Amino acid sequence: MITRLIVGISGASGVYYARRFLETVLNLPVTVSLIITQTAALLIEKELKVTGFQQTLRLANFLSVSPDALAKLTHHRNDDLLAPPASGSTPYDAMVIIPCSMKTLSAVATGYAANLLTRTADVCLKEHRPLILVPRETPLNAIHLENMLTLAHAGACILPAMPAFYHHPTTIDDLADFLISRIFTHLGLPHPGKIQWSAEDPLT
Repeated sequence: MITRLIVGISGASGVYYARRFLETVLNLPVTVSLIITQTAALLIEKELKVTGFQQTLRLANFLSVSPDALAKLTHHRNDDLLAPPASGSTPYDAMVIIPCSMKTLSAVATGYAANLLTRTADVCLKEHRPLILVPRETPLNAIHLENMLTLAHAGACILPAMPAFYHHPTTIDDLADFLISRIFTHLGLPHPGKIQWSAEDPLT
C-alpha cells in the first residue's frame, strides 16, 4: 500500500493535472513530498492564474484542500540536494512526475541528477521503486521517444497525458480525472471516481 509518495511538477504545460492529482491523493491516508521546478512555478502562475506563486510558493493558493489535507504535504526546494527524497535510505513508496517535461525526462534517462527532482527519480530507479512519468509534449521527436524507451527499460512507467473520451467528458475535470484515475491504478490506490472501459456501455 502506498502511504509515502513523492510528487514532482516540472516545467511542461499541464500543471492542471498536477493540481488535480494532488487534490485527489491528499484525501487518502497518504503523505506527499512535493518538488516543484522553477519553470513549473512559472506555469502555475500562467496556466492556473495563481498570482505571485513563484515568489511565495504558497501551496494553499495552489490547492483547494482542507487544512488537514494540506498538513500531509511537505514541500522541498528543488536545489536542496540534502532533502530526504535525495537519499535511498528514506523509505518512500513511489514517485510521480506530473507533468514531466522533456528536459526532466532526458535528465532522468541519462542519470543527470543535477537537482532534487532528477536525483529523486534516479533514486527511485536504483531502489526499484515505482516511478511514473507523465510527459506532456506533442509532437514527439526521435530523441524524446528514445529517452522514454530507455526509461521504460530501466523500470519507469511512461504514462502520457492522453485523456480518453469514452466516459463522455463534459468538463476539464472530467478529462483530467481520467488521467488521474490511470495513475492511481498504477500506484495501487483507490480512485473515488475510477473510470474504466465497459463493453456494456459502448460508444455511440
